[in-house]
Amino acid sequence: MMKTKIIKLKETGSTNLYLKNYQPEEGESMTVVVADYQSAGRGQGTNTWESEPGKNLLFSILVHPVGIPIAHHFLLSMAGAIALKQVLDTYAMGFTMKWPNDIYWKNKKISGTLIETTISQQHVRNCVFGIGIDVNQTEFHSDVPNPISLCQITGKEVSRKDLLKKIIKAFQETMKMISDGDYTDIAALYHQSLYHGKGYHQFEDKNGSFEAGIVEVEDNGHLVLHDRKGVIREYSFKEIKFLDDCTQDSKN
Repeated sequence: MMKTKIIKLKETGSTNLYLKNYQPEEGESMTVVVADYQSAGRGQGTNTWESEPGKNLLFSILVHPVGIPIAHHFLLSMAGAIALKQVLDTYAMGFTMKWPNDIYWKNKKISGTLIETTISQQHVRNCVFGIGIDVNQTEFHSDVPNPISLCQITGKEVSRKDLLKKIIKAFQETMKMISDGDYTDIAALYHQSLYHGKGYHQFEDKNGSFEAGIVEVEDNGHLVLHDRKGVIREYSFKEIKFLDDCTQDSKN
C-alpha cells in the first residue's frame, strides 16, 4: 500500500496551492490535504467552487506517478475520476464520469477536479488532484446551473470522514494500476461509465451546435466524436460544450 500522509486544515486559500508548495517526507508516495473551507477554491479555468463551510469535501491529493509520458497524461485524470465514481457508487446508482473528469448523477454535477502536473524529462513527475464533492450542502446560491449533493441524492447526511477514507483507498488502488502500467484497463473503466457515452447528443463548438456520438477519449485527453454525417471531430478541453446535460431550465 502507498505510504500516505493526511493533513487536515480548518481553512486555507487553496488545497492545491498548499500542496504545490509542500515538500513530501522521504518515502511519502501520496499526500492528502483536506480543508473545511477554501477561501480561494478553484474549478477549471476561472471557475470557482461554491461550498458551505463544514458541509462538503474539499481536498487535494499529491501523487508521484512513475513513467507516464506527457502524451498519456490524461490517464491520471481517468484514474482519479474512476476512484471517485467507484466510491460514490457505494452510496447510490446513476453516477457517470463527464469528460474530462467531472462526476455527474443523472444530469447534475456532484464533483469536479482541477488537475495540475509538473513535467520532468517528458514525463509527469508530480500530479495534484484538487477535488470538490458536494456532500451535505442542500442549498446552492452561485450561478452554477446544475449542482447536487450526496445528501440530496440519498436523503440523509453522509459522514465526510468515512467518505474521504474510502476515496483515499480507491485512489491508492487506481494509482497502483497506473504504476503497474495497466493503462488499457484504466481507459476501459473510464469509457464504460462515460457520461453520454452511448447514442447521439447535442454539442456545440465554435461553428455552432450539432449532434454527435462519443467515439473515445484519447490518452492525451482529446474528445473524439462522430457526427450524423459520419465525420470524425476531435476536441481538446474548452473547444466543445455539451448542450443536453442539463435540466429543462438550465444549460452548462
